[in-house]
Amino acid sequence: MRLADLPTPCLVLDRRILQHNLAWMAHAVARHGVGLRPHMKTAKSVDVARLAGASAITVSTLAEAEYFVGHGFSDVLYAVGITPQKLEQVAKLNASGAAVMVITDDLDMAGHIAGQVLPPRVLIEIDTGEHRGGLAPDDPLLLDIAERLGPCLQGVMSHAGHSYGGRSPQEMLRYAESERSGAVFAADQLRAAGHAVPIVSIGSSPTARAAVDLAGITEMRPGVYMFGDLFQAEIGTHRGEDIAVSVLASVIGHRPAQNRVVIDAGAIALSKDRSTEATGNDQGFGLMVDVLGRRSYGRSIVGQAYQEHGMVDLDPILPVPYLPIGSKVRILPNHTCLMVAAYDRYFVVDEGDTVAAIWPRVNGW
Repeated sequence: MRLADLPTPCLVLDRRILQHNLAWMAHAVARHGVGLRPHMKTAKSVDVARLAGASAITVSTLAEAEYFVGHGFSDVLYAVGITPQKLEQVAKLNASGAAVMVITDDLDMAGHIAGQVLPPRVLIEIDTGEHRGGLAPDDPLLLDIAERLGPCLQGVMSHAGHSYGGRSPQEMLRYAESERSGAVFAADQLRAAGHAVPIVSIGSSPTARAAVDLAGITEMRPGVYMFGDLFQAEIGTHRGEDIAVSVLASVIGHRPAQNRVVIDAGAIALSKDRSTEATGNDQGFGLMVDVLGRRSYGRSIVGQAYQEHGMVDLDPILPVPYLPIGSKVRILPNHTCLMVAAYDRYFVVDEGDTVAAIWPRVNGW
């Protein structure tokens, strides 16, 4: 089967680039002597997780947790604040032999967790600058939550999602150090109060790349590095050629007066995340490349996205490409995590346009 034979839109995953990205991050983390607990929220695929070579993983939904536990991954961190209603599902997974770990930053929730017949392991979430969830490293509530958790407590975790605002190596280094130092400070506070803290977990793809010192950290949890995207390339997480996933689309119309072509991949297929809009290189809803993934069309971007239609603004500098109706092109994502969420499988290529494998992925919550 070749890419030209596939229904569109669909996901294409370049295994060669994926393996490069996985190897690079494994080396980047290993040089600091810390563990890698990759976040599978983007890939949501057991085939990708096995290639990553990690025995412990991170997930963002309990559907992912069930899927990966069912495929032999027992050490799973559910890295979204737990609620009382979800504890029963976690308990069932752990009763089956898994070791699903949860997070909280709430005193009442700590009591709910500790009151379970078989309470899960818990990390207290620390806010090191993103202000999405977690306690400040010096928040007195940290010790109260730890006391309430008792032996359930395993450590602390943080996520420097605000590092996506960095635009230079120096900024990324500062984000990485604030993430590290904040998590370590919180862990030290707990240890000084007599609590065991075997896990100090941090991670985002930009800070994992930028960090020069991970003293006091036990594990990193990057995720988007596996596939990459246009935004991560802009902020220096990886090179532009290291984007492993794209949407295969068909040309369905021409608008010569507007120097546009129309494709059958719109807002649902590509997502409406315009993350590169915040950089100096806005790439619309994605960049069009040829069916082999080569940047043959220059700066041809999806400038407008309807539900099922994408309007590609062709590069005004290059000659208009010959793209008959039905021609296949690929769209590189602005934000991989949101783009791939629309699909249930990857069509895997190694080189060229031959489909070497089909890998399913899990969706839902």
